[in-house]
Amino acid sequence: MAIFEGAGVALVTPFKENGEVNYEKLEEIVEEQIAGGTDAIIACGTTGEASTMSHEEHLDVIGYVCKVSNKRVPVIAGTGSNCTETAVYLSGEAERRGADGLLVVSPYYNKATQKGLMAHFTAVADAVKIPVLLYNIPGRTGVNILPQTIATLCKEVDNIVGVKEASGNFSAIATLMNLSDGKVDLYSGNDDQIVPLLSLGGKGVISVLSNVAPRQTHDICAAYLSGDVKRSAELQLAAIPLITELFCEVNPIPVKAAMNIMGKNVGPMRMPLTEMEPQNQAKLRAAMIAYGIL
Repeated sequence: MAIFEGAGVALVTPFKENGEVNYEKLEEIVEEQIAGGTDAIIACGTTGEASTMSHEEHLDVIGYVCKVSNKRVPVIAGTGSNCTETAVYLSGEAERRGADGLLVVSPYYNKATQKGLMAHFTAVADAVKIPVLLYNIPGRTGVNILPQTIATLCKEVDNIVGVKEASGNFSAIATLMNLSDGKVDLYSGNDDQIVPLLSLGGKGVISVLSNVAPRQTHDICAAYLSGDVKRSAELQLAAIPLITELFCEVNPIPVKAAMNIMGKNVGPMRMPLTEMEPQNQAKLRAAMIAYGIL
């Protein structure tokens, strides 16, 4: 059984103006997400700015999100690293703090061969009992997890159950699902590609859009999964202008700006991420108004 079906939010991490994690605000946005119909919460992924957190902060945020959500929806913890030992440590600690699953990005910068990726992901999965999702995002990591590698890992390692696919390469995704023998739970990593990925057997999306439109993103998936493909496609297309603006600068710069425009006061990013350019903020605001969330 899949960790979740539908739209899981790639949750932002709110910060105070001094850069500390704002736990009061974190509780608030978790409650908003659950009330808004989100199907899962992904804590400390790319959108959650895990790369600029200490290990202690990273794990504290995961534990806090697990505590607040209290099993009402699954919590999936981002625990990837380009050091296998670190990924194993973070994954084990996330499990101990209550995570229902893990999202593990491929090693970045130092990269790895496909053999190295197999060894890395197997080591992480062997260190925990909870299910593991691989995360393929070659545009950020510089390394592509090949379809055969993903399929082999999902078939041969009991608790590696699927992949968040953000490569945008639908030929590779189709090849993967052909090789999968039903063993790969596939999630879109791109908000503008939810419906096409669902059409290849996907279970849902791990979504940036859900931070500002949880109900709408849930509905895109729910309509498709209930058989109303036409309605799902209409909802997907209606969201495209907003999605475009949410990715006009490096994620999570625009989505944090959007949440602050909505009055959610999630605070700044940590450097090296900087505030959104004023002209881009204006376009983002216009797209939010047009989409009906402002």
